[in-house]
Amino acid sequence: MTTATHRAELAPLALLTPPRVRAALARKVIGTVLDRVPVTVELPDGTRLGDVAGHDGERVASIQLVRPDAFFARVGRHPKIGIGESYMAGDWQPGPGTDLADVMIPFADRMTTAVPKPLLALRRMVDSAVPAVQRNTPAGSRRNIEAHYDLSNDLFAAFLDETLTYSSALFDHTRPLAAQSLEEAQLRKVHAILDGAGVGAGTRVLEIGTGWGTLAIEAARRGADVTTLTLSREQADLARGRVAAAGFDDRVDIRLEDYREATGEYDAIVSVEMIEAVGEEFWPSYFASLDRLLAPNGRIVIQSILMSHDRYLATRNSFGWIQKHIFPGGLIPSLQAIDEVVRDHTGLRRQAVHAFGTDYAETLHRWRQQFTEAWPRVEALGFDDTFRRKWEFYLAYCEAGFSTGYLDVAQISLARRS
Repeated sequence: MTTATHRAELAPLALLTPPRVRAALARKVIGTVLDRVPVTVELPDGTRLGDVAGHDGERVASIQLVRPDAFFARVGRHPKIGIGESYMAGDWQPGPGTDLADVMIPFADRMTTAVPKPLLALRRMVDSAVPAVQRNTPAGSRRNIEAHYDLSNDLFAAFLDETLTYSSALFDHTRPLAAQSLEEAQLRKVHAILDGAGVGAGTRVLEIGTGWGTLAIEAARRGADVTTLTLSREQADLARGRVAAAGFDDRVDIRLEDYREATGEYDAIVSVEMIEAVGEEFWPSYFASLDRLLAPNGRIVIQSILMSHDRYLATRNSFGWIQKHIFPGGLIPSLQAIDEVVRDHTGLRRQAVHAFGTDYAETLHRWRQQFTEAWPRVEALGFDDTFRRKWEFYLAYCEAGFSTGYLDVAQISLARRS
């Protein structure tokens, strides 16, 4: 019996447990976890969960439960999804003087030790597999991309910098971060990718994942001819306008096209934080497409979010809050997993890796600050308070992951084996 099959059989059994029992069990488990992390939870009646005395010398973050019964019920029903959904519902909030990311950092820092091993079995009993509808088939990929990137161009413009770049920036660590704008750091990232792929005058460039056009514009500014692919109509429409305004209509071809359908031969192929939306099932097709489309002596640079291989193996078949609410069909690879797929399905080899995960923590922190400041503008677009809390949680959750090293991001260079 496979792990996924075993989990699928256990989940219905777990859900037959009365809700009151699951909620009581969730409260007990959370109390046990809080004894291992520097976080306390305060209930409306003044009751406090968490052993403050056991974390001498550490800063202790605090959580206030607004609706404890609803909170424990949600977590009892689905530990991986319930905490995020209870924040969306307003069941809890950071305590006074505690930033939302500061609440999550201690848990991200102790991801493998916060929950005692005997209790991990309880979480597996209510864990669920990724829904089949989120498979990244050609039709599924389009649905998954549209669910996030077609929310509203105006939404993203409200919290991104002027480049409209929705991936990690690259900061100069020889200078104070506060002295660097996000726009400057994003352009540094873009040009590091273009440099790594050898993009210059006359280079034929394929970009998989257009975003809102900044990389294509910068490549065209170097004299390259760019074909860029996206599945988001919203992004394509705005990117076309930005390319035209920059005067590069003759050098940039924006296509609503799946990478599996791409044809041609390119000297440079670039793809920024796109692989996370491909899905493990289709990684062989993705990398085989890169290999198929690359000209002799061509170069590839992908930018990918990464996690350690053991965490990738532990999470690859599970369905979490991020997949349900933010990135349907998403899966973060490990560097080892990428190496194995490239080795087994292509004639490519990895040449270099440049990791800069702490820069993503800084990027996300700035996005969240701007999102908060721009909320009246976002609200005017028709988004409600549940959406606001969802995106606050998403940005803070990811910031915590990169701050602690649980997540990383890297530019990975590939070329054909010699």
